[in-house]
Amino acid sequence: MTETARANSEIDDPVNAFTPHTPPVIEGAPEGPLSGLTFAVKDLYDIAGYKTGGGSPEWLETHEAATATAPTVQKCLDAGATMIGKTVCDELFYAFFGENAHYGTPLNSAAPRRVPGGSSSGSAAAVAAGMCDFALGSDTGGSVRIPAAFCGLFGLRPTHGRVDLTHGMAMAPSFDTGGWFTRDIDTFRRVGAILLDDRSTPSEIDTVLVGDFAFDHADAHVTDPLRTFIEVARRNLPGRNSVSDMPDGITFAEGLEAFRVIQGYETWQSFGAWADEVQPDLGPGIKQRMAAAKQITAAERDAQLPYRDKAAAAFRKLLPPGTVMVMPVAADLPPRLNMDPKLADPFRAKTMSIICLSSLSGLPQISIPVAYTHDMPVGLAVMGWEGGDEALMALAKSLSHFV
Repeated sequence: MTETARANSEIDDPVNAFTPHTPPVIEGAPEGPLSGLTFAVKDLYDIAGYKTGGGSPEWLETHEAATATAPTVQKCLDAGATMIGKTVCDELFYAFFGENAHYGTPLNSAAPRRVPGGSSSGSAAAVAAGMCDFALGSDTGGSVRIPAAFCGLFGLRPTHGRVDLTHGMAMAPSFDTGGWFTRDIDTFRRVGAILLDDRSTPSEIDTVLVGDFAFDHADAHVTDPLRTFIEVARRNLPGRNSVSDMPDGITFAEGLEAFRVIQGYETWQSFGAWADEVQPDLGPGIKQRMAAAKQITAAERDAQLPYRDKAAAAFRKLLPPGTVMVMPVAADLPPRLNMDPKLADPFRAKTMSIICLSSLSGLPQISIPVAYTHDMPVGLAVMGWEGGDEALMALAKSLSHFV
């Protein structure tokens, strides 16, 4: 790979998508399946010779430059795509809305007065603004799916482990996945063919379940346009059946608690020693969540592992090869910028209780932009079986004809 001599300050960045410490442009291979495409990289993935910041100026300052480039980035370069820079993300990936107290909030071009969604906010913002063809993100508890829904993009949380996260900052490894964003499904599938490993479980989709329990949990602002779309696209949704209740006694409240405890414990294992030593000036919300994570004991984490196993088994039983389930990505429309914390916390909890189901189960879930309402995009989530990532992308392709 070769670097283009261009100063970081010369990047034209009208949406505040890129970090101040972004590397210069890195040209991809002369030929390849992604030739002619440009991409951006969440500041979680290493680029050899440059520091990885994880949304934290103090993490950036206290760590050395990377000695190797993340394989996921390298695959894109080797396939012919050109990297244009690294993007802003929520601090230590531990937020939901995409508002970084140190670097500012990337602009959501699809809804400029609303948040872009986090933690992969800059990557989503760069793609939504047309600054690049695709962008790499990561998804632990919704960090690809939420920005995709808020910014009107395609975004996938892959089957856990199918995108290589080597030489990327870990947050909560048992939930962490790689991911990417595009504006169109054809480009999305091209990138997926490069990034996904060979653990595919091919099957034709013959049954589509409608997760009524999730629709009932969300606000009518998103559920009404989504149900309208499902009805319009019914010919491409074979064997439709409604699922009124969560499978096998799983509940939103218990699922959210299991996710919160396990994620918090693992996050402190990833960042706690550094945080205790450096005492970083963490931004609002991040500071409180890190303090709470510090208090979670191994015993508390262990007590939640059986519930995670139960949830995973229940959803894997519900979604065998050939079966997928549709539901809202988020519980409501994108919140306004600088939302009152008293309103933000309930929004976060309600949406997280839906979106964490895929994280708990380790199953793939794609966010598909299918509607606009009140001048804001609405994303439809489709969860599939283990290794069914390619089938989800194929379904997204068929559904895109109705948008």
